[in-house]
Amino acid sequence: MAAGPREMYTPEELAFQKRYAFTRLIRNGITTALPIASLFYRAWGETTEEFDAAAEAAADLGLRVYLGPAYRSGNLEVNEDRQIGFHYDEPRGFAGLAEAEAFVARHENSHGGLIRTMLAPDRIETCTPELLRRSGAAARDLSVPIRLHCCQSRLEYDLVLQQHDKSPLELLRDTDFFAPSTILPHGLFLSGLNGITHAAPDLEILTASGAALAHCPLVMARSGKIMQSFARFRDLGVPIGMGTDTHPADMIQNMALGVMTARIAEGDPTAVRAADFYDAATLGSAAALNRPDLGRLAPGSAADLNVIRLGSPDIGQRIDPIQTILLNGSGRDVSDVMIAGRFVMRDGVIPGVDDMAYHAKAQAQFDRMVAQYPDRTLFHPPVEEIFTGSYGVKGP
Repeated sequence: MAAGPREMYTPEELAFQKRYAFTRLIRNGITTALPIASLFYRAWGETTEEFDAAAEAAADLGLRVYLGPAYRSGNLEVNEDRQIGFHYDEPRGFAGLAEAEAFVARHENSHGGLIRTMLAPDRIETCTPELLRRSGAAARDLSVPIRLHCCQSRLEYDLVLQQHDKSPLELLRDTDFFAPSTILPHGLFLSGLNGITHAAPDLEILTASGAALAHCPLVMARSGKIMQSFARFRDLGVPIGMGTDTHPADMIQNMALGVMTARIAEGDPTAVRAADFYDAATLGSAAALNRPDLGRLAPGSAADLNVIRLGSPDIGQRIDPIQTILLNGSGRDVSDVMIAGRFVMRDGVIPGVDDMAYHAKAQAQFDRMVAQYPDRTLFHPPVEEIFTGSYGVKGP
């Protein structure tokens, strides 16, 4: 941090990153997206320039998006004793919020309503209380959604408690953060859940706040974490939408894994049904955005359609469509996508997009980023030690 962290992507690479990601969302049948990317590999926050480019890319592809550059007032750092601490620059966080507000003013409801905006303070543990307070007030004043990574790890919970003597949700309550459309990825670590023994009224705060959870089962399960539990939040009336938050952007895979992990969490195979997760991915996500015109087929709703082909031998035998999709399907079974009355993919082809060329460019860009990790890692080990192979590091 003292040396000044640098960007690991060029502006051109950041613009392509967004366009490439948007094509993967469409390919998997996602019609409305709100980014929840990490800032770990960034110099500080996201830039308005990259999101200006993202708005143009989404409009060109026909994807409905909620955009806004992420900002923060602090960053995690690790010292030579391997202890995690913070580097704060609160004025930089306030400047990021101001830039985000200017972005909202320029882009809200543009391109025929395809481009909407949001505020995106990055992570609760990297935002000072005043930045949280100002962000919540700005979201209410601007009437736009606000999203904040929250309750996603034990480390986050402990760091917030250590800094503020409050749980993450107590901190949000006490800074008047909650707005009419607040989205919290991921909602796993609250008092009494996933090993959190600290006594705090987290569930009561969440229920009273009206905030929605963005449930991303795949990315969490990859690191051994599950929601405890979907059924509990559902029964409390907490709005739950579905997210991907990782590659692949396979919403079908996330729904399927969500059903499995929810049943494991409850120890009851009848605790949730496939329909619960299909509803979360459609109606629940629309409710999180305060968009009753999305997530359903009804008079006055947006003309958003997916064609998911169930006739392939790989799908196997059909029960009903929703159960079959979640039991045997994947995002690769999506063949056609319509957004706002426009087909943005037909027969698996996105107009003007060469999937293989995009993939090759993305892989090369990713490889260049990975090669830079030793510079930002404690004691600067070689790449092979940071990203070990499946069978460990091979010797010379």
